[in-house]
Amino acid sequence: MSPETIAAAPTKTAFNVERFDRYVMTTYGRFPIALEKGRGCRVWDTEGREYLDFVAGIATCTLGHAHPVAIEAVTQQMQTLHHVSNLYYNVPQGELAEWLVKNSCADRAFFCNSGAEANEGAIKLVRKYANTVRNIEDSVILTAKASFHGRTVATITATGQPKYQKNFTPLVPGFDYVPYNDIAALEAALAKHGEKVAGIMLEAIQGEGGVRPGDKAYFQRVRELCDERDILLVIDEVQAGMGRTGKTWGYENLGIEPDVFTSAKGLGGGIPIGALMTKEHCNVLKPGDHASTYGGNPFVCAVALSVCKTLDSDDLRTNAYERGEQLRAGLQAIAADYSNDIEQVRGWGLIDGLVIREESSVTAIEVVKAAMAKGLLLVPAGPKVVRFVPPLIVTAEEIDLALQATREALAETLGRA
Repeated sequence: MSPETIAAAPTKTAFNVERFDRYVMTTYGRFPIALEKGRGCRVWDTEGREYLDFVAGIATCTLGHAHPVAIEAVTQQMQTLHHVSNLYYNVPQGELAEWLVKNSCADRAFFCNSGAEANEGAIKLVRKYANTVRNIEDSVILTAKASFHGRTVATITATGQPKYQKNFTPLVPGFDYVPYNDIAALEAALAKHGEKVAGIMLEAIQGEGGVRPGDKAYFQRVRELCDERDILLVIDEVQAGMGRTGKTWGYENLGIEPDVFTSAKGLGGGIPIGALMTKEHCNVLKPGDHASTYGGNPFVCAVALSVCKTLDSDDLRTNAYERGEQLRAGLQAIAADYSNDIEQVRGWGLIDGLVIREESSVTAIEVVKAAMAKGLLLVPAGPKVVRFVPPLIVTAEEIDLALQATREALAETLGRA
């Protein structure tokens, strides 16, 4: 993106960083820009600078910013009914659940507010299944090293990254970790824990863990092992689901069906919603077992349903697949030109990672900052992976602009190294 394009901002708004930091808890390391508005795949900061947004709220803004369909859904539902208790039926919740069931392997859906909450619900479901169906009181759930499942105490315990668990002990018991895509390690863990293993919880493609796609043969063997032992296979689709991989769900790339899976992020296109989906045979949660005050209210479900319908009507799965192919081809060309520092490009659809060699002095955050200066927003996925997760409406022209900005940012960063 040219400096002229970036400078073509229509307005400026006064913003005081010190005032913000005075009142907001410092739980984030924020970049030094304040975003004020967005349209499509572009956002503007309070200084009027324009950016091409390849973060999309971290794989969340499925339809980009200010999409007419979402605006219409928000407006209509707020003028009709925005919240009622789950003590009553509401129409949008039923319609959204129907779409999810008809477009997945699930039979039932439960709605909450976030991916972490959806994963909490999955953990509870697995534990109740273990207790009531398999008569296991001290069950174990196996998850992958380098995984990410949320920020609650239970989901950071499920997350196989010690950096997220530090200083939050005691952690929740009943979890163990195995290397991702390593069937021998998984079988060893099954032998270690025996009949106590009640669930295996995996991401179809690891997002925060470095954009690592699942291996098809690995997941098919995991499915076989779960079937043999009556273990519930849980797939975390929070980042990969809702068309991001070029298919509705990440697990479709692996040739398997989970017993349970979770969604959030792209489901609402930026409106907070999470969902826990399950097959009927393990639908063990009953009235009083689980609940959410805001989960599934008419407002969030109406907006999420508009995202789902647009995924169909605008063929966004195909766009995600095709633009992903274009993006990876361009990144591979860049990687070839900088092979001393770039190890590989990996991903599916529009969740892709540019992997920097461990021995390189350059870090992902340095590339991200350099790209920001060029008018492109990117996000790290660990210290050595630059992640690309644009809205699913991204165009071929916007992919080309992002690739050019990435090349320039990389050249500048390596030139300083």
